[in-house]
Amino acid sequence: MSQKNCDLLELLRFELKFVEDGGYGRSPHAPWRAPNVFEDSPSCLNFNESSRTHPCNECLLTQLVPSEFRDQDVPCRFIPLDDEGQTVDSLYRSGTQMEMEEALRAWLRREINRIETEQTQAA
Repeated sequence: MSQKNCDLLELLRFELKFVEDGGYGRSPHAPWRAPNVFEDSPSCLNFNESSRTHPCNECLLTQLVPSEFRDQDVPCRFIPLDDEGQTVDSLYRSGTQMEMEEALRAWLRREINRIETEQTQAA
């Protein structure tokens, strides 16, 4: 298994723990808005940086973004979370915070399982 896949697996595990621990609950720093998935996580390269000094294409999550969306301002919003093509972006427009977190948890578990299975098969 490549180092990049190992790093991605660790990032996904961290993100799952973050979601399960309520990390996307209302922030005491910005209680007037719902947190942004991935962007308001410590796993984001630009976490707590208003100037966004790191380009998103340096993020490990970018490899999970369909190529046609990698040039978006925030490409991780376009990662397909299910077979129907729901994304963080589409759930911002039509879902609730609870639906977003449920879809995110399910996707993270599937991706973690997929990478672990690939790792086992490669060994």
